[in-house]
Amino acid sequence: MSQSLSPSSPAPLRASVPFLVRLNPELVAVAPGHSVWLNCSTSCPLPANSSLFTQLRHRHTVTGPGWVSYELVNVTAWSSIVRCFVTCAGETRQATARISAYKRPRSVTLEPPVLAGGRYTLRCHVTHVFPVGFLVVTLRHGSRIIYFESLERFKDLDPANVTLTYTFRARTSDLRQPVTCHARLTLDGLVVRSSSAPVILTALDWSPESKVLASASTVALVGILLAVGAAFLRRCLRMGPAGVCSAG
Repeated sequence: MSQSLSPSSPAPLRASVPFLVRLNPELVAVAPGHSVWLNCSTSCPLPANSSLFTQLRHRHTVTGPGWVSYELVNVTAWSSIVRCFVTCAGETRQATARISAYKRPRSVTLEPPVLAGGRYTLRCHVTHVFPVGFLVVTLRHGSRIIYFESLERFKDLDPANVTLTYTFRARTSDLRQPVTCHARLTLDGLVVRSSSAPVILTALDWSPESKVLASASTVALVGILLAVGAAFLRRCLRMGPAGVCSAG
């Protein structure tokens, strides 16, 4: 497509006349399916013409002295290159812009940890995110990264939901630090971050050996209490009604 930058006919210019071409914004991000305006401007006093080259669909054009604005619609590719060419005094120069389509996660949710057999299972849900192939999901325990997953193998072109599950052996020291889930999209210099609310690891469950030992200790304690109670009762009975019972 091409559009004249000036309604007047260009006059001959010297080939050595310097001029600049700018395409603004140079980096822009939109939600999938949305539109964006780009402005191509030049310092050339009498530009011959300008043209815009892109794979995106163009709908409207607005012109002014030394500039042309283009509306590009239905942006669905995660990254698109747009080039504007301007010819001035027989010389053509260009400017480049990049359009990224992305969708910030609707939510990042970390389920309460499940503890079984001395191991924690963490499950993080990242919902309605695009593009999934540029997503990295990270689990942090305090400030320490305990696991991360890059989803670059996924090539779907639609927003999607992602669930990350991770299991690790529990330690007593793990009970003092919160666990969080982080989602990061990296798109040609644009970084989009979202995080879950923190969760605290629950108390450790007992091992079978600990349960047996605790059960035996409880039985022994009950036996001691019963023995002491029986001896105290026999002493009171020997003293008769007039006696005074005392545990001392």
